[in-house]
Amino acid sequence: MTNLTDEMFHDNDAARVYFEKMRWPNGQFCPHCGNADPETITGLAGTSHRKGLYQCNACREPFTVTVGGVMESSHIPLCKWALAFHLMAASKKGVSAHQLMRTLGLGSYRTAWFMAHRVREAMKIDNKDNPIGGSGKVVEVDETYQGRRENPRVVRTSGQPFIKKGKKGTPAKRPVVALVERGGETRMFHVENATAANLRDVMVRNIKRESELHTDESRLYTEMGKEFDGHHTVKHSAGEYVRYEGERTVHSNTVENVFSVFKRGMTGVYQHCGEAHLHRYLAEFEFRYNRRAGLGWNDSWRADEAVKGAEGKRLMYRQPREAGHA
Repeated sequence: MTNLTDEMFHDNDAARVYFEKMRWPNGQFCPHCGNADPETITGLAGTSHRKGLYQCNACREPFTVTVGGVMESSHIPLCKWALAFHLMAASKKGVSAHQLMRTLGLGSYRTAWFMAHRVREAMKIDNKDNPIGGSGKVVEVDETYQGRRENPRVVRTSGQPFIKKGKKGTPAKRPVVALVERGGETRMFHVENATAANLRDVMVRNIKRESELHTDESRLYTEMGKEFDGHHTVKHSAGEYVRYEGERTVHSNTVENVFSVFKRGMTGVYQHCGEAHLHRYLAEFEFRYNRRAGLGWNDSWRADEAVKGAEGKRLMYRQPREAGHA
């Protein structure tokens, strides 16, 4: 468990030592040129410069532990950054920006909101080349819908975004698909539309074909299920949620549980999420689920992993929309 009385949450020097330990376990390296020769990196502490400032004698550039990561150019004290990472890693359903603002004593909601998104950026893991599942493993797939869909290209004269309409004039919602390896990790995606073609594209890139697929009776999975080593369904419309076939247990309860935590977090903690930022919230919930206590993780290890993931990532306040996200 995270000890909130730890010195690194109250003292900037202790927090700097923590961040340096996480980022540089084998010694400092220059984020500008990649130089890792300790004889050519000079610590400037003790001179007229602040603690934690180094200079690379190879490229002559100064740097600190925040350069080349999500905390770069931030004026927020490092001890508050350390606490933000640990709070967001430990809170199963997330921490709102208002709560961060109050807990950390930040000056504005905007500062807290941007800080939270930078932590989410650190939590985002690139695992495109490592599909889940495999021979003898079960992968559950399901889709859900979160929030009202926005069309950022159409704006009313009042300045409010135009809301796309679904059937019978009701607001259309944002489709989210989740893949869960039973007893393993999950991956969550915001797709433009929940069509068989879009879901197939997500599934074939993220699930090994040798996997056994478990879904509900939706026709979205009927054809693509044939591309995997077995496809089994449960019929929710008939009140069936689990079926036993010898040693096989057919259900999609695992992925439903993932959605349950996600929805409780989005409606009870965050309450509002712009569609352009939905993929960051998905990365946050995915990060925590994949490092849950059931897999042997604790709050401190999860926070350490998030801090390590901050390296090499930058998030500007006005970030261009990412390709592939609505």
